[in-house]
Amino acid sequence: MFPIKDTIPHRYTPFVVYFLIAINVFVFIIELSLPYPQRQLFFYTFGLVPLKITQNGWDFYSLFTNMFLHGGWFHIISNMWALWIFGDNVEDRMGHFRFFIFYILCGLAANIVHYYFNQFAPVPVIGASGAIAGVMGAYMIMFPTSRIITLIPIFFIPFFFEIPAVIFLFFWFMSQVISGTFTKLFMPPNVGGIAWWAHIGGFVTGMILHKFFIKKDRYRNFYDDEVLIRYL
Repeated sequence: MFPIKDTIPHRYTPFVVYFLIAINVFVFIIELSLPYPQRQLFFYTFGLVPLKITQNGWDFYSLFTNMFLHGGWFHIISNMWALWIFGDNVEDRMGHFRFFIFYILCGLAANIVHYYFNQFAPVPVIGASGAIAGVMGAYMIMFPTSRIITLIPIFFIPFFFEIPAVIFLFFWFMSQVISGTFTKLFMPPNVGGIAWWAHIGGFVTGMILHKFFIKKDRYRNFYDDEVLIRYL
């Protein structure tokens, strides 16, 4: 399933979403400019390497820097696309500064959860998906009746469906739990892949923390009129 867009427009310009996309793209361009050996060293220096923290205990800055690094075109495009779809409405409800702090906290929590389950992994973990998972967790609670227009290929033929956000995001979360559990049980820690537990940690953090960041003057569900107009 690939999300195309949601059905709720934002009311305010999502400046922080724009900024986060811009800074991630900027860092990615820097990565592309580096020769391959230097790029790998860049990932190892600024990515989260659990084994470095376990052995040295000093590499905590990487809990922050790793969420602005990406390993390839598909990695950054898919992450920024998800941030664009789900982030604007969450920023609407929280306001710009609160949303930025919320995003960073979700990313930090995602990294901590990943570290807890992979303390001896020597592989750098990079990407914004842990923080974005937190945004998705908040979106599921705040906008459960929104519809996610989703591309589902069936026998290589693309079909588009409108799926309630609460269903789409619940199944996405469960897929992370199943994949993370399978990886933890059967995969060695010294191989690459997807940081499932970072996604899980970020998503749960977003579900829990979102209520502390909503601005009181934006808490009411002022999207009802737009949803009603769309479905009349």
